Amino acid sequence: MIPTLLFGLFIVLLIIGVPVGIALGAAGTLAIALANPDTHWFGLMAVSQSFYAGLAKYPLLAIPMFVLVGSIFDRSGVAAKLVRLAQSITGNGPGMLAVVAITVAMFLGGISGSGPACAAAVGAIMIGAMNRAGYPRAYSASVVAAGAATDILIPPSIAMIVYSVLVPQASVPALFAAGLFPGILAGIGLIIPAVWLARRHRMGAAARAEPRPPFWRSLFEAIPGLAAPVIILGGMRMGYFTPTEAAVVAVFYGLLIGMCVHRSIHLRDLFPILREAGELSAVILLIVTLAGIFAWSLSTLSIIDPITNAIVHSGLGSYSVLALLVLLLIVAGMFLDGISIFLIFVPLIQPVAQAFGWDLVWLGVMLTLMVAVGQFTPPVAVNLMVSSKIARIPMESTTPWVLWLLAGMLGVLVLVAAFPQIALWLPHYLGY
Repeated sequence: MIPTLLFGLFIVLLIIGVPVGIALGAAGTLAIALANPDTHWFGLMAVSQSFYAGLAKYPLLAIPMFVLVGSIFDRSGVAAKLVRLAQSITGNGPGMLAVVAITVAMFLGGISGSGPACAAAVGAIMIGAMNRAGYPRAYSASVVAAGAATDILIPPSIAMIVYSVLVPQASVPALFAAGLFPGILAGIGLIIPAVWLARRHRMGAAARAEPRPPFWRSLFEAIPGLAAPVIILGGMRMGYFTPTEAAVVAVFYGLLIGMCVHRSIHLRDLFPILREAGELSAVILLIVTLAGIFAWSLSTLSIIDPITNAIVHSGLGSYSVLALLVLLLIVAGMFLDGISIFLIFVPLIQPVAQAFGWDLVWLGVMLTLMVAVGQFTPPVAVNLMVSSKIARIPMESTTPWVLWLLAGMLGVLVLVAAFPQIALWLPHYLGY
């Protein structure tokens, strides 16, 4: 009865428009209170302790820092320099601006790890350029949104930090290393249909008349931005700082570039940047800690074990269960943000993964890939919302283009599912 009430109340609250975090916390709190009718106050005290325990975790300190990094690099002019460098390499042939948009989005993923922030930074530059070159606005918005989805795969990744908090057996460095090759494959999986669509529909004819930016000058201007992932990821690998400390280093490096090198950030800009990052970080961390109450209620009320046993003894094989999970999480990704999906489903999926002997690092990459797919899958796709707003078009107009890009990303998902070593080779080689 109580498990049914727990999930039923959560779903009802979502349907009537209650924010995800509050729905998770309210459902978990009510379930715990009803499970202990004679000790309501004790149960509520345990809820408050769970609330604090869900937030007081060292890896979570990296989240507000990487959110701040995304805001800083969004305003620092790094994206524009990277776009010029990419154009100097690819030229202005059919579909090449789409390649530039996806490539730059992937590279920015090595700095901030936030899909919506990347969609805003790349979209502000590339959507207008692609429109002037003859690309349809809906196509441009779709490409930018899909390219930005690779950000949560390519390290550093906020989603993987949240996963490591939920699954301590999967360390942040191991997850970061595991996400690199799948993230690159995801970018390639998006570039192929994007270029094919552009050539099939003869897009970008006006871009051919524009001169190609000079390579060496573009490279020199882009060096500060190119150095950012090297400093962040290289410093972690060399043992100079932890992932949390790397986020702080990235903040100060971004401020150095924005204020001293490109001079695109001034003192008066710091307060809006800090306010924007603070608001977004507060939302993320509130969802995390309220979801901790929901997860704690699942554990306390012994709800997870019966679900795990039912799945394991259902007669379905490992791959059949994985296929059902992929379908479930992709559908969930159409309506929920990635962090909420992790917080809701990981406590349920982890025991199933352990029962089937799945590697938990590989599972983290698979879940992140599914979330990445959801970030540009209508009707509720955060990246697509951002890029559609920049392009000034209704989101539904992107559907014909998004479906082809989804096919490319789903192909990568199947590859990583069938060949786990795509994700696991690098962390094993690095000794994580």
